[in-house]
Amino acid sequence: MNARTTVIIASVMLMLGVGTGAFGAHGLRAHVAPDMLSVWQTAVLYQVFHALGLLGVAALRPRLHTKLASAASLFILAGILIFSGSLYALVLSGVRVIGAITPVGGVSFMIGWVIMAIAAARGNWSD
Repeated sequence: MNARTTVIIASVMLMLGVGTGAFGAHGLRAHVAPDMLSVWQTAVLYQVFHALGLLGVAALRPRLHTKLASAASLFILAGILIFSGSLYALVLSGVRVIGAITPVGGVSFMIGWVIMAIAAARGNWSD
């Protein structure tokens, strides 16, 4: 994923994070149990933090190993989609077994950040 695509995707994820956060705070409160609202908030939190992380990857791209930065971005995006997406689906559907795939998203986040560290270590740092 190139820097432009990363920024576009991060921006969309941030916009959706704001929207899903507002929906959880205003639209779901009367319809789901407090523990499910907490699950929703966790999904929003991880989505927003990792979308900001994607912006960081894009900003640092000139200093990073290009292919590794791209791979890191893809793993982080996969983490957002799988981790947050599965939690959103769990809350909206009430089907708790959906939560079984949430850790796959968490592992994807961790892989993405490890790859990011390697991309920085192998990158072009003049200072």
